[in-house]
Amino acid sequence: MRVLVVEDELYLAEAIRDGLRLEAIAADIAGDGDTALELLGVNSYDIAVLDRDIPGPSGDEIAEHIVASGSGMPILMLTAADHLDDKATGFALGADDYLTKPFALRELVLRLRALDRRRAHVRPPVREIAGLRLDPFRREVYRDGRYVALTRKQFAVLEVLVSAEGGVVSAESLLERAWDENADPFTNAVRITVSALRKRLGEPWIIATVAGAGYRIDTALRSGQRGEGGG
Repeated sequence: MRVLVVEDELYLAEAIRDGLRLEAIAADIAGDGDTALELLGVNSYDIAVLDRDIPGPSGDEIAEHIVASGSGMPILMLTAADHLDDKATGFALGADDYLTKPFALRELVLRLRALDRRRAHVRPPVREIAGLRLDPFRREVYRDGRYVALTRKQFAVLEVLVSAEGGVVSAESLLERAWDENADPFTNAVRITVSALRKRLGEPWIIATVAGAGYRIDTALRSGQRGEGGG
């Protein structure tokens, strides 16, 4: 899951971002409306967390922009106000949930996961390919009926690869979708994570390396065959 957090209180925004990362939720932060619109224009997010009172275009205007885009992205509003009229206005603008400051990070995580689950109706709840069965909501992976225990980051990478249905996914795309914008583009994190993931899934290797292009799920793999090389 990748989240955009729009919050002008820098320390709070950074605390939210760091806390979400510990829960394997990639988060980018924007301190004003203009930055938020810019990030929404270049990145793909699963959920937007919006403070209503921010410099530049307000949180309400950002919400209107998201709704008008037709992306269906869920919106969670943050506010210091706890008045019913304020909440009613937010919901009228397209907010899917509301959280009043101050709040516990754990509550924010629970609400984000709940919003993510609600999106299940627009995609198959379970993905199956080449003997892999990936349940993104139970966060479980099976290979040929065998349960495979994965770290949160390994699961996130595998989810992107499985969603591509055998198509090639570049290392840059994996970095963008399974990490966040602060990830070092020159890091070896993708290669190291894919290598560890390949080993967790076991032989024959099901994650193929496409030289100079990226990685893909080897949909042609048959039992007893060995997948394409590592890297």
